[in-house]
Amino acid sequence: MEHNVALITTIAAGFGLALIFGFIAERLKTPALVGYLLAGIAISPTTPGFVADISIASQLSEIGVMLLMFGVGLHFSLDDLLSVKRIALPGAIVQMAVATILGMVMANWWGWSLGAGLVLGLSLSCASTVVLLKALESRGLLETMNGKIAVGWLIVEDLVTVLILVLLPTFSTMLGGTVDEQSANDPLWRTIGVTLLLVSAFIALMLIVGRRVLPWLLWQVARTGSREMFTLAVVAVAICIAYGAAALFNVSFALGAFFAGMVMRESKFSRRAAEESLPLRDAFAVLFFVSVGMLFNPAVLIEEPLRVLAVVAIIIVGKSMAAMLLVLLLRYPLYTSLTVAASLGQIGEFSFILAGLGLSLGLMPEEGMSLVLAGALISIAFNPIAFAVIDPFRNWMLKYSALARKYENRDDPYAELPMSTERKYLTGQVVLVGYGHVGQRIVDALIQQDIPFIVAEQNRELVQDLRKQGKNAVSGDATEPSVLIQAHITDAAMLVIATADPLNVRQMIDTARTLNPAIEIVLRSRSEDETNLLRKENLGKVFFAKEELATSMTHHILQRFDAQSHSAHG
Repeated sequence: MEHNVALITTIAAGFGLALIFGFIAERLKTPALVGYLLAGIAISPTTPGFVADISIASQLSEIGVMLLMFGVGLHFSLDDLLSVKRIALPGAIVQMAVATILGMVMANWWGWSLGAGLVLGLSLSCASTVVLLKALESRGLLETMNGKIAVGWLIVEDLVTVLILVLLPTFSTMLGGTVDEQSANDPLWRTIGVTLLLVSAFIALMLIVGRRVLPWLLWQVARTGSREMFTLAVVAVAICIAYGAAALFNVSFALGAFFAGMVMRESKFSRRAAEESLPLRDAFAVLFFVSVGMLFNPAVLIEEPLRVLAVVAIIIVGKSMAAMLLVLLLRYPLYTSLTVAASLGQIGEFSFILAGLGLSLGLMPEEGMSLVLAGALISIAFNPIAFAVIDPFRNWMLKYSALARKYENRDDPYAELPMSTERKYLTGQVVLVGYGHVGQRIVDALIQQDIPFIVAEQNRELVQDLRKQGKNAVSGDATEPSVLIQAHITDAAMLVIATADPLNVRQMIDTARTLNPAIEIVLRSRSEDETNLLRKENLGKVFFAKEELATSMTHHILQRFDAQSHSAHG
């Protein structure tokens, strides 16, 4: 009975204080995650008053890790990653390496061991997916090119971190961690080989069997029509696969849950699975952050203020500067580099998982966990400020720095059409803004009908691929007049805006009509209110997805019954 009461007490205290501190954090325009961590600190052994059962909180946090990673897997899109692979892949790996080296150098200066320095550096190198997605969403940047680059960058970080979580226990004894008697007698190559073999077997099983079985299972459960059963199926799959991965393949709970989510994404019910499991994922994620807060010792802020300051400097300044310089070196504009820098200037859930693993393996001292937590709290609280100063800082740099102006308006070989472009593509053509799912279908139809077109797309990698396929495309933001000028808007017959970006539509249309008053304009909208507003302003022919779906279905139904009517009268 005592244990049951301890469990209920811990959950009640965790949820209750998380609600209070989370609400205060949100009112202060700070991520609620900061409030959850503070709630954990309030019920930790290092602060006066009520102390929650840390062993129970630790087990609850494991469930939180599983469900968090399951959610990351559900949202993991290989297509999104591939669309920005040329910047996200090298950028994330180099930036993680820079942050890890900075952490190791600093830890070495403090007299820490190599293993402790490595775990600290790795913990400081990976940003929080939760914080980033929330920040981008609240500013309407999630669907923009800069948002996609930041998310793709973070996906690479997540994948690298998952790999590190798998390999770290294998290398722990070599790095000075706790020695397991069995692994101490085995050669290192055999331990690494067995670990990689087991991980590979698990991944192969998930990709080959899981991709077929899990979507089929969800379909069978969905056929029952029971929402309760569907939610149960989703959560059971996530936790059972995570547990099975740990028990049978010696793989971490986190990796097992991640692959469960990634494989479940293959199902046409993936969106519903994400929605149904979201409340439970959010609830246990809160307990995860509360339990992490319980490990924090506030005394480190008083006893080691310079170390805390050094950790925060690596996260906010070191990581951000490295990311900004890398983006500029990869020939992207200044604004993109500042957005990515702000996105990565924080740490979160993966940092806690890595630091916790380092602590359990005896690689990192308890002080290291407190330093990571202090860095997370301060960097997450500072992150909204970092995003808020992007525009003023960029404007200031453009005003006073010739170098900044050079990087903002740098020569891009894909920003102009090749001189060899045939004349027929430059007069009476369709200028298509956006090459997403809608844009691709429009291009396919234009090619079939032999109608000339030029694509204007922010994603330089997509433009590069289109050029390789022999299609005419220019790179850049179509709200900039220079991009539409390069697409020869002055002689175009039609401007088709296939991006769902209501904020910038008017700017594109104003530029097009100024340069070509007779141009026909076609655009899409995302909501009924937006559709009515665009039509009232007479900006062009507006297409609303749900309305077009209803029209197509109605047309099919009427056509079908019209055919039956003719058949009956015949």
